Amino acid sequence: MDYQVPYHSHPNARVQLTSQHQNRAGSKFGGGGVASHSATNADRRERLRKLALETIDLDKDPYFFKNHVGSFECRLCLTVHQNDGSYLAHTQGRKHQTNLARRAAREQKEGRAQDVNMLGVNMGVQVRRNMVKIGRPGYNIKKTRDPLTRQHGLLFHLFYPEITPGVVPRVRFMSAFEQKVEDPPDKNYQYLLVAAEPYETCGFKLQAREVDRREGRFWTWFDEDSKEFWVQVMFKTEREERYSGVPGLAPTAPRR
Repeated sequence: MDYQVPYHSHPNARVQLTSQHQNRAGSKFGGGGVASHSATNADRRERLRKLALETIDLDKDPYFFKNHVGSFECRLCLTVHQNDGSYLAHTQGRKHQTNLARRAAREQKEGRAQDVNMLGVNMGVQVRRNMVKIGRPGYNIKKTRDPLTRQHGLLFHLFYPEITPGVVPRVRFMSAFEQKVEDPPDKNYQYLLVAAEPYETCGFKLQAREVDRREGRFWTWFDEDSKEFWVQVMFKTEREERYSGVPGLAPTAPRR
């Protein structure tokens, strides 16, 4: 009786089973052949992700952003990634590293230019030192009225006994929309600010009427001996405010 040897126990079975792999390019005897392109990329991304996890904290990454649809964006490269692993792999790639180098070079250049500008400013202008404020000055306010023009005004009298030598108080008008103290701002008012070191700046709330800045109407004066400061503010009349911008309509002549 003829006896037939099974296929798997045949001496040439191993050769027949592996013959389909041994002819692959770059493969070794008994190996599984060269991996596909997609598998290589997946393995590369995984290695980059693990490398990034050791060096990058996403909570402190200024370019990491999670949008409203759950994807992850790189604000530096303007790219979108489906998961954090893809973003981490992107941070180790050539594009992200190149953009980081460009950003660092630009910031270094801008910082050097700023240092040069500051050096030029310091060489030409005296640097203002920080001074400790000693409180608000004393003051008096009086209402005034011009008997001829019948304009209403205010006379401010401030006292600066400890004013810094050589400093003259400064005056500035501020609109209600510039100040940050009262919220919401009231357009019916404006503010008169008087500043003199080392005292705190004083702010006086005035009606939002147009100030008459002609000579003799609005003036300031500082007495260096008594350390007293005066400010007079005169408001234009309703007629002057209404027709001040109309050519040919001069203000009413003062009464005599």
